[in-house]
Amino acid sequence: MKITGFRTLTTVQEWGRPVGDVNGVISDGVVTVPIVVVDTDEGISGSGLGPSVEAESIFAAIDGEDPRGVSALYDRMLRQTFKVGHAGAVFGTIGAFDTALWDIKAQAAGEPLWRLLGGRERAVPAYASGIDIGLTDSELVSAYEAYAEHGLKAAKLKGGLDVEEDLRRLTLVRDVLGEAHGLRPGLMLDANESWTRKQAVRHVCELERTLDLTWVEEPVRRWDAEGLAIVGRGIRASVASGENLTGLEQYRPLLAAGAIDIVQAAAVWGVTHFLRVSALAHAHDLPVSPIGSIPVGLLHAATSVPNHLASELQDLRPPVGVSVDLHVEDGMFVLGDSAGLGITIDEDDIAAAARRAGAPANSGPHVRPERAGKRLLAVTDGDTVPRPHPGPSLPDLAATRPDETSSTPYW
Repeated sequence: MKITGFRTLTTVQEWGRPVGDVNGVISDGVVTVPIVVVDTDEGISGSGLGPSVEAESIFAAIDGEDPRGVSALYDRMLRQTFKVGHAGAVFGTIGAFDTALWDIKAQAAGEPLWRLLGGRERAVPAYASGIDIGLTDSELVSAYEAYAEHGLKAAKLKGGLDVEEDLRRLTLVRDVLGEAHGLRPGLMLDANESWTRKQAVRHVCELERTLDLTWVEEPVRRWDAEGLAIVGRGIRASVASGENLTGLEQYRPLLAAGAIDIVQAAAVWGVTHFLRVSALAHAHDLPVSPIGSIPVGLLHAATSVPNHLASELQDLRPPVGVSVDLHVEDGMFVLGDSAGLGITIDEDDIAAAARRAGAPANSGPHVRPERAGKRLLAVTDGDTVPRPHPGPSLPDLAATRPDETSSTPYW
């Protein structure tokens, strides 16, 4: 079997409501989702959700190769782009190719990837993650009621601007999940790198006077090993980070400093990256948790690692034109028996979706606000940007969150 070519597609995730974090909100809830499809001479094609930056250069490393040698091909792609390969969208493109190759390998074997990788159970524990900072209280409750109906017993909220607002919103979600399941749910808060070290400790300690938080995610900058360790010593909750790290060399200083308690890896970086991060975390007796919208490749991989904790469940629906052989039941992703990743692509639906997607804006959740980490007060009038959208008006959440119609943020 040989790799013969690749194609790139762009579809959209249609949330039907605003989505975003402390850095920005996409008011219409339409987020672009890029896809890489790799073809072979035996008619088997694999799919990876992720960008295609420098795709031609990266593909040169695997063109004509046997896709079943996926681990070695991953390193060939890194060597092909070694000046920029461990950074941003280029690393994401390598991850998309890598996921597509794992899809091909499992299809060629006639097995679902979770079985090929050595998984025993097809059920993967999940937690709810609504990307929800732009929601009113009633919208927030409605969103997490839907998660509760699928058995989700833990939730991660976006926050970090106002401690009283975070307290109110976390309490609302705690009550929704608690009433649905008759137990104390897990609660997490994601600040998306928006605090200084002391701001993080003050904010979280105030919340912990009332709430029991399982973890706080990205309280300070992703590379700040000393700062993450300081935050961890100052709060009761675990510190989670890693979704924006692109290579084991970026994890090592954090693990050496005891800076993180929950090791995360983003779905967009690929299956091989996740397997290697999981092994590194396991060597430090730490749990690992996949991050991302429809993290299907990492869900398959999670069944085969001994230290998987829980995987992020964002939208309950896949992107337009994409169907996945899995369902959510009793708080679990339940993987199917389809060979490979179980992804089916409808290119006609995707073409129509691409026409609906606007051009990427230059602001939103993927752009760090100018005042991030430098606000004297949690919320200031000068940071406020109106965000009109259909339905009830949103509260004034402040903090430099201009509108955006389309982007590809890695939450």
